[in-house]
Amino acid sequence: MDDLLPGMLHLVRDGGEPLTRQLTDHLRELIAAGRLVPGQRLPSSRHLAKLLEVSRNTVSFAIEQLAAEGYLTLSAGRRPSVAEGLSLEGAKLPSRTARAAPDAPRLSSWARGLARTQWPLAHEKRPRPFQPGLADEREFPHDLWSRCLRRASRNALSRRERTINHTPLQEALLRHLSEHRGVKAKPDQILIVPTAQAGLTLIAGSMLERGDHAWIESPGYGGAHVALRTAGAVVSAIPLDAQGMTIAARREAPKLIFVTPSHQYPTGRLMPIGRRLELLRYAEMSGACIIEDDYDGEFHYEARPVAALQGLTPSPRIFYLGTFSKSTYADIRIGYVIVPEAHIETFELAQRYMGMLTSIAMQDALAEFIGSGAYLGHIKRMTRLYKGRRDRLLQALAAEAGGHLTVEAPAGGMQLLARCRAAVNDQHLAIRLLEAGVISRPLSSLLYHRSGEQGLFLGFAAWNEKEIDRGAEILGRILRQEKSRCD
Repeated sequence: MDDLLPGMLHLVRDGGEPLTRQLTDHLRELIAAGRLVPGQRLPSSRHLAKLLEVSRNTVSFAIEQLAAEGYLTLSAGRRPSVAEGLSLEGAKLPSRTARAAPDAPRLSSWARGLARTQWPLAHEKRPRPFQPGLADEREFPHDLWSRCLRRASRNALSRRERTINHTPLQEALLRHLSEHRGVKAKPDQILIVPTAQAGLTLIAGSMLERGDHAWIESPGYGGAHVALRTAGAVVSAIPLDAQGMTIAARREAPKLIFVTPSHQYPTGRLMPIGRRLELLRYAEMSGACIIEDDYDGEFHYEARPVAALQGLTPSPRIFYLGTFSKSTYADIRIGYVIVPEAHIETFELAQRYMGMLTSIAMQDALAEFIGSGAYLGHIKRMTRLYKGRRDRLLQALAAEAGGHLTVEAPAGGMQLLARCRAAVNDQHLAIRLLEAGVISRPLSSLLYHRSGEQGLFLGFAAWNEKEIDRGAEILGRILRQEKSRCD
């Protein structure tokens, strides 16, 4: 070995990497590959340095590093030896058959369930019309937001509070929600989480036992379907009528009911007060809890925003869910959950355990952004802008595809639903549109009950008039081609 080892080590003298690191890495690789076997002795540091024509310190540092990592064993008066049990090549693993390659590790049922879902739809390239759920980041007051972030960063050292849910943000957000959404709560009921989806997962994981029943709207939000099902719930899809989720007697009472009453996702329908009260009465009677997702509920075009379901009654059964990524722009990934007062301590513990934490500096900046009135000013400006874009898309669709689509004009929100009049496969249609440069979401992917409905979910908030017109032109052309092919 004294003669062979130098030939197994290839040191580059002018490669820029220190000789000590090269020697350490090469010896480590030889041991891991089994070329230096357990118990085998290396030359002394003096002799190896002479053979390699390097300094003795170079060799000594490498040997000491490998000994510290457990690759070599050192003892007084003896040469270093390779530690036992380090070679992967020589390991004997129990095998059931003589197969050359081992089985891949089996995923959990939770992970396999995720792989079978169509949510979330990921678009790795830049956003394009009519991708739903996007605010127009070009219209966001980035300079003002940057100043809030800088001040929050400077305040970090003097900040005494280290709680995971920043009190100034809880207070500023509650003032806004109380005035504009009719929410009734205390500041410490607000938990600040990375996204609304994280909040939904937190609620499902904290409230559901495996086998519990849960209701979702159909068509409805795919994230709710995945979160409830992966928490172990038996999920029932409840069809909609003109007023939203149909509250009817069913065989199994649910533990959780997920609804989007302000703007139903994806139809955009507003749940009227009569149906809201019916839902609240049913929850009290059955013992169910309600998750109210205020999806893009900040944007109303025909009247003032309707008061949140949460504010209609002091019920201990309502969880209110919201996010800033829709009302500001996607990079501000902060959501929030208002939990019943009796569950604050437990949910904060679950929040810590699940790692659903957000930067205190980001929370501090957002508290200033809301408290200064900048957030409300942005909402008012974007409401006017998005209303114009909604109307533009309605006009463009009527001109380009009026004979092929029936469009529901939403009273608010950031997207609309266009139903196909002819027998068109909306999944295939969405693929054709994507190839042509238009992003949509097929209605059938949002249906969780048996239905033959076909349509497209189209976002309008993030796109200017020129982009809307161009997208509608492409959509109309593809629809006419599909109609001709079917005929």
